[in-house]
This record gives sequence, structure tokens and C-alpha cells, in this order.
Amino acid sequence: MMGDMTQSENDITVVHVMRHGEVHNPEGVLYGRLPGYHLSDLGRRMADRVAEHLADRDITYVVASPLERAQETAAPIAKAHGLDVATDERLIEAANVFQGKTFGVGDGALRKPGNWRHLANPFRPSWGEPYVDQVVRMMAALGRARDAARGHEAVCVSHQLPIWIVRSFVERRRLWHDPRRRQCTLASLTSFTFRGDRIVSVGYSEPARDLVPPHLRAGAKPVKGASKGYGA
Repeated sequence: MMGDMTQSENDITVVHVMRHGEVHNPEGVLYGRLPGYHLSDLGRRMADRVAEHLADRDITYVVASPLERAQETAAPIAKAHGLDVATDERLIEAANVFQGKTFGVGDGALRKPGNWRHLANPFRPSWGEPYVDQVVRMMAALGRARDAARGHEAVCVSHQLPIWIVRSFVERRRLWHDPRRRQCTLASLTSFTFRGDRIVSVGYSEPARDLVPPHLRAGAKPVKGASKGYGA
């Protein structure tokens, strides 16, 4: 029993949390949890690129949000390792009252004064799923992936906001933030290294960086109208 406990405490497990690839969204709506939004041709190329990047890694578990764009992103990674894609509802996009609407400063949903009440509290936030709730479900999903791939590596495909929020929590940053400052580019990997059950480091990489339009890369300044066709 003591030997098993010591081995468990010393296990190194890496859980890569990947943001899905580019989505076909010509209307530029905030699609959130809506069904029917699939990867674009470019998004599929991004997924394939990350699958190639991870081909030689010790991946033993692949899981994704139930939304189509996440499942489609996970598919080539799972295939490269002879695995099926598991589904975890806890990896889903954050709920948002503006789902299905266009959203921007001076246009879309923000032109209607009736929507302004949803912007009253950026710390919770008042327009959607509380940040704390996102932390709870994402940490549980990471824990499930860690246990499924104990001593190896796992890939979880999720969405920008939940990924950034759980990373901010682990790195002890405040949860409320400027969305333009998130380091979570399309098809990026935020990698959590566990020693036993404890996270000991967080890494970030962009295997498909050359495929991502420059204005959408991490740290780039936002461009007016750039959200069209790209979602969370």
C-alpha cells in the first residue's frame, strides 16, 4: 500500500488543454453553446497541425467539449494515437446572455440600451456564467483527464474563456480581465503538469501559429471587425 501511494505521489502527468480551431461563422455571431457551428477548412488544418505536433507524445486520453468545433478539433489527435474521443460536458463554452447575437462596441447587441444592464458587473461577470463556476468545472475536468492518463499525457479540447479562467486561477491571477489580453490563440495548447495530484507547472504553446491570422495571435492588438468568423 505504501509503495502504491509513493508511486502515485511521484507520477508525472501532463494535461494539454487545447482551444479548438477556427470556426465557420460568416455572420460573425457570438455562437457560444449553440449547435451547428463547425470548423472551417482552416480550422481543420489547424487541428491536423496540432495532431502532427503531438504525434510523438505519450497521449493516452483525448476528451472534448460536446460542441461540434471541439469534437472536430479532437478527432485527428485521437486518431493519431488510436484513441476514441471522450466527451466531458464540463469542458463546454461559458454561458453568455449575448449568445446568438453579434457583439461589439458601437454595433450589434450593444446598440440596444436594454442590453446594457448585462454589463453592470464585470467581476462576476453579469453577462454570463460566473468565473468561479468555470474554475470549479474546469478543475474537475482536468482532474478527470489526469486520472485517466495517470503517468502519461492527456488532451482536453475546450474553449478560450474557460481555458483562460482556469489558467488564471492556477497561476493565482484575478479572474476578471480584459478579454483582449487572453493568451489563448486558436488551436493553442495550455499544458498543466501534475506531480501526483498537484499542478507543478503551466506551459503555453501555439503549434499552429503560422496558420492563425496575425491579428488573432496571442498578444496582438485587436482589429476592428476581426471577430467575424472567429469565436471563443
